[in-house]
Amino acid sequence: MPKTKKQKLALEIIERLRTEYPDATCSLDYDQAWKLLVSVRLAAQCTDERVNVIVEKLYEKYPDVQSLADADVDKIEEIVRPCGLGKSKARDISACMKILRDKYDCQVPKTFEELLALPGVGRKSANLIMGDVFGEPAIVTDTHCIRLTNRMGLVDGIKEPKKVEMALWKIIPPEEGSDFCHRLVYHGRAVCTARTTPYCDKCCLQDICPKVGVQK
Repeated sequence: MPKTKKQKLALEIIERLRTEYPDATCSLDYDQAWKLLVSVRLAAQCTDERVNVIVEKLYEKYPDVQSLADADVDKIEEIVRPCGLGKSKARDISACMKILRDKYDCQVPKTFEELLALPGVGRKSANLIMGDVFGEPAIVTDTHCIRLTNRMGLVDGIKEPKKVEMALWKIIPPEEGSDFCHRLVYHGRAVCTARTTPYCDKCCLQDICPKVGVQK
């Protein structure tokens, strides 16, 4: 079946970003799946850099799923408060760890549906874990992904994360989704920025991007 115009554009963007950011990975630090689960919850409305600092303190006190599940929610909140929304994040982390302890033998479940059923886990978080931990096809529609794919013309004026995700599944090869989204984060921070005018003059996509010079 012939590729659509957007599929061809997506493939070209994927290759250029691969060249520009060959080593792009998740910017949240973790060495076990459950730690990524904790970090991605803390990252809501907080920078990854701050999360990486805060979780070190959290894991010093609670080094595994069991200890974090057993911890008093107020004690968790004291540590994670600098990430913002401390009360709700602590509550979700506590509830989530209890489920991992009681239902999954302290392991992170391996299906998208099971991940979505965990407290505080939405589609973005579930996709991140499926892609980074389990190596499954994934599209993580964070703010960078939504902003950049709209600017690049891969989606048309869509802002709702799930709708962006569904649109991208139609044009992004499944095996490319996870790495592509990580590269969008790198590109969104360095070049196609949100809070300043995008640096279109140094963008590797400037000759194929319909939004060159436009901040949206």
